[in-house]
Amino acid sequence: MLVLKLKWLKHKPKGRSGVSWGVPWEYGILKREETLCLMEENGKKTPIQSWPMAYWPDGSVKWTGHSAVFLANEQSYELTTGENQIPESPIQVIESGNQIKVDTGEMQCIINKQGTNFIEEIVSDSKKLGNKGRLISIQEVRDETSGVKTIQEIPLESKIKTAEIEQNGSVRCVIKIEGEHEAISINHKRSWLPFQLRIYFYARTSSIKMVHTFFYDGDPQTDFIKGLGMEFSLPLRGEAWNRHIRFAGDEGIYSEPAQLLLTRRHRNAGGLYEKQINGEIVSLFDNQHQALLEHIQQNAIWNDFKLTQDSADHYRIMKRTSNGYSWVESTHGTRAKGLLYAGGENGGIAIGVKNFWQKFPSTLEVNGLNKLTSKLKVWFWSPDCEAMDLRHYSNETHVVSAYEGFDEMRATPFGIANTNEVFLQCYNNAPSHEELVEKAEEWQSPILLVCDPTYYYKTKALGIWSLPDTSHPIKAQLESELNKAISFYKREIDQRRWYGFWNYGDVMHTYDSIRHQWRYDLGGFAWQNTELVPNIWLWYAFLRSGREDIFKMAEAMTRHTSEVDVYHFGEYAGLGSRHNVVHWGCGCKEARISMAGLHKFYYFLTTDERTSDLLIEVRDADHGLSNLDPMREFYPDDQYKTHVRVGPDWAAFCSNWLSEWERTENTNYRDKISTGIETLKQLPLRLLSGPTFGYSPETNELLHMGDGNEGSYHMVIAFGGPQAWMELSQLLGDDEWDDMLVEFGEFYVLSQEEKLKRSNGILHDNLFSLPMLAAGMVAFAAAKKKDSSLAAKAWKLLLDEEISEMSLPIVEKEVKAWKHLTEVSTITTNTTSQWCLNTIIALELIGEYLSADQLLINNENIKLLNEMK
Repeated sequence: MLVLKLKWLKHKPKGRSGVSWGVPWEYGILKREETLCLMEENGKKTPIQSWPMAYWPDGSVKWTGHSAVFLANEQSYELTTGENQIPESPIQVIESGNQIKVDTGEMQCIINKQGTNFIEEIVSDSKKLGNKGRLISIQEVRDETSGVKTIQEIPLESKIKTAEIEQNGSVRCVIKIEGEHEAISINHKRSWLPFQLRIYFYARTSSIKMVHTFFYDGDPQTDFIKGLGMEFSLPLRGEAWNRHIRFAGDEGIYSEPAQLLLTRRHRNAGGLYEKQINGEIVSLFDNQHQALLEHIQQNAIWNDFKLTQDSADHYRIMKRTSNGYSWVESTHGTRAKGLLYAGGENGGIAIGVKNFWQKFPSTLEVNGLNKLTSKLKVWFWSPDCEAMDLRHYSNETHVVSAYEGFDEMRATPFGIANTNEVFLQCYNNAPSHEELVEKAEEWQSPILLVCDPTYYYKTKALGIWSLPDTSHPIKAQLESELNKAISFYKREIDQRRWYGFWNYGDVMHTYDSIRHQWRYDLGGFAWQNTELVPNIWLWYAFLRSGREDIFKMAEAMTRHTSEVDVYHFGEYAGLGSRHNVVHWGCGCKEARISMAGLHKFYYFLTTDERTSDLLIEVRDADHGLSNLDPMREFYPDDQYKTHVRVGPDWAAFCSNWLSEWERTENTNYRDKISTGIETLKQLPLRLLSGPTFGYSPETNELLHMGDGNEGSYHMVIAFGGPQAWMELSQLLGDDEWDDMLVEFGEFYVLSQEEKLKRSNGILHDNLFSLPMLAAGMVAFAAAKKKDSSLAAKAWKLLLDEEISEMSLPIVEKEVKAWKHLTEVSTITTNTTSQWCLNTIIALELIGEYLSADQLLINNENIKLLNEMK
């Protein structure tokens, strides 16, 4: 019997909650016909829904996805083979011609398959708590032709094109909806702004999770989005003083009713006012409260409330009596927790947005609190702030001065996307402030079951990486530096306020110690956009530590880089934009940015279906090269339709094809990899050939154009290629492929004389710059050959600062500029992410070769080595 221990990432549910997660399995261990069950600590079974997510080449299961509903009473669980427990009240899903009806046992929801409203109604305990859920947006139309700027706001609403039941099990069901937005005004008839919405339901719960993705398909010069969000209608019941809104603020709950019980003669109304502010229902219709009632009914009725997070450090709460009257400021705060509750005597609904303050400008709003029908609104982009401006920052490319790729203006947001998570909770009775605080914290922190790092490591399901080991002085120091690198970026994200709807999840590229500022205004050195794969570094850092804070950093980076930095349709579909002042600004649109290997960690650990879409999107990304040759500047009139470098282009395709092969068992994608490998095997320099080839997307052939041609070998190894190739080494069982990887790693550290000799005078040092980037490949070669001399060279690449360009130890210092700052003056994300990634790999492959007799490293480490002697 297989037994796998599971634990909470950090936070466990405070009440009944549905959770989905993924787990890996060792090669050959889990057969596809075997069933799994979930055991509590007391030996009781928890009903679970399971499905395969990926397979090993022998057909055994590599990753499984799971869903279950948990109570707040267990710290850990065991996943074992055996008969699964069937839920007492499984989800019921009934599909008719135009609707999908979902009954969780605690809540019933009707989903529309066409029209404007994706949710028709929500019923809990026979009470209709919500209806008419729809997506909303506002287009801003500007006219500056007369010299006077005029602005018109055009409301848009969603139109459903398709709705399907994507998963239908006993524990969880997922419904996927796709559509576009249309102008409500007949004078502005237009369908645009595609959207995708997934709705998640779990058995015996009264909550809904929604994952919303919107795609931009407009002209950034004219199509400005003023607001983007969703709304629900609430049929609230009760007197005005029993209708409440409650916002989750910085720490607790800010609560107000539509009509106050506070009057000038009734200061606390015999304690009723305090109960009212606490959200309790108050009855006044008796003789005892007649005088109070007369005064209360003279109070203003506040119908509209909103909390707007206009920066990472500020929100304000406002209210008004009705449309046409002024907004009155209630209070200000710093970082709201992104939850709004609106309710009456018949209960209510809480709604929340994950990363609410991090992805400002955002708003939570209620309109018509005391009307027959109230409107509950979530704005991902708040209409209270400036409209989205997706124009480029310049009319030039700045290639020479700012390293902005090719001298081509390809700065377009057409085809990019942004994804947000929304949660909705039904309450049949008014919840306490404490309940809402717990719910807000749950929505903002990942409630996820995970494995111990030693188990992830044991399965070898995500490539080659090491577990932390401080038993050796140098290893202990390296672990310290790895931790300091993570801590620096974690603090830097907050210190530099790398937040916002379009920015959150990315980090900057290169630091400017003169300005005490990152080079945010130099295109080639501004936003990182996955350059030199910090995503993989962060995910390996999580897998080896299990730390929630690292998971959240990696999750945010995955959400951003897989959506904002990538084109999902249009001319550049399947490709992405590298570093620039604006995320979509660079003239280079390349496959390395959208590579599956950057994002699949998140899919496998969480089962997130949106990320699955993204992995599918890039499986044929090589066809995008037919529209945009990555080597067009160097071979404009070549005989080949398009070109690839063995890395990062073909390496990225290998990563995409590997992802499709392992997830679907479609061997056509394995064969695409094999086609390239077999071509390389026939060439005198094998993997060292090229590095640029002609390429046929139709046949996946690498077409040899000679060796030592345009391109540099540091490009082959800097963008996740080695990680994809090492993973393929584990899967293909191809000794010659392994030998090619060994040859490549060994070649990188040969002398100039040896390079020329082995390549018949073709390859030389100038083609092999930035050798630290090759440390992982050199380590792979040393481990395969069991060559201590080669291992010493690999460690030298990492620990000799003159080679690595990584200043060790990492030292932060305080500076006084426009404010007090903490900085590392020499920091670059390229160097840091690659040093950390290669060090994690080297510790696994050649950690045994760390000894005083084999290393030449900096003074700090020499001191430690002398102590070892």
